[in-house]
Amino acid sequence: MDFNWDPEQRAFRATVRDFLAAHLPADWEDLAHGPGSEAQSRFSTKFCAELAKAGLLVPHWPKRWGGREADPWTSFILAEEMWAAGEPRGGQYMNVNWIGPTLMRFGTEAQQERYIPPMARGETIWCQGFSEPEAGSDLASLRTRAEKDGDHYIINGQKIWTSYAGHADTCFLLARTSPGKTGLSVFLLPMDTPGITVRQIPSVIGEGDIHEVFFDDVRLPASALLGTEGQAWEIARTSLSLERVGIPRFALASKMLRRAVSKLQKAGRFGGGAVEQAARAQAACEAARLYSYQIVDQRRHGAPTGPEASAARYATVMAERLVGEFVVEQVPEALAGGDPLLLAHHQRAIVAGIASGAAEIQLNLIATELLRLPREPR
Repeated sequence: MDFNWDPEQRAFRATVRDFLAAHLPADWEDLAHGPGSEAQSRFSTKFCAELAKAGLLVPHWPKRWGGREADPWTSFILAEEMWAAGEPRGGQYMNVNWIGPTLMRFGTEAQQERYIPPMARGETIWCQGFSEPEAGSDLASLRTRAEKDGDHYIINGQKIWTSYAGHADTCFLLARTSPGKTGLSVFLLPMDTPGITVRQIPSVIGEGDIHEVFFDDVRLPASALLGTEGQAWEIARTSLSLERVGIPRFALASKMLRRAVSKLQKAGRFGGGAVEQAARAQAACEAARLYSYQIVDQRRHGAPTGPEASAARYATVMAERLVGEFVVEQVPEALAGGDPLLLAHHQRAIVAGIASGAAEIQLNLIATELLRLPREPR
């Protein structure tokens, strides 16, 4: 792997940084707290629309859908800079990273024409309806049902921990259409459909970030089915592989670590155990970055992404945790109103091991699919 950025890549990174400098408002540090809040959601819609006009929202997408077919490195550089700034795209990073590309692969012509252009213009927010009260990362245990009724489906059930559901226009919904592990399907569900109830879950991870969603006899046309019945596993594997490496949380973690260290240095408190702890956290951030780069390089050369994506995801989780622990132990005043950005990162780090599949699930995938370790007999 060549560890040097070429001139075009350096120029693109500079362009993104210039855009951020010109478009992030003076109160951005306060807005960054609570990426699902009303204020941040309103801002992200305006921000993404400006990104789109500048050609910086979906440069890696096909030209047909508003992109310029840039390589995977371009999209990752964009994601790095956005996350280092506190992710001003809000929930729309999901559209850019995986929902849009998944629809391009599995969607019908009508579905693509309906949903992809608003994403490319930065006008829409989606949510992901996967986790349930009794089925978190164990998707095979999903109970939300979608029963066929003529040319419609009737959906009943509940989702939980659904990010951005309170502001989302559409839900990327996983539901059961038949018994058994393979009886799962994906639906594109407008959130204004009658029968949907969204309730915010109060939490310590930020204002308006997570919700529970109830479906009571929600009537959905059969044309909302993505792919075919029972194809959810193939679709979910595609989308999750894009999501797990498409979120460079390590970029924000590393920046927040430097921010915390700077505070300690100014206060004359950066020495001894703090230096050692910061070094471990920075090493973890670098390991996550390089592991993610390996996956991006595979994509750049057309190689399929396998369980290595889970390893890269887990490395990022560990980087987030170590930086979060450093801030809690060394700069606790920052979490008590002393620094909004450090607080925002701490809140995001809390859920780093849950989003995109629980950390424990990633370890199971690494053990069985990457290391080929035998399963213990039951």
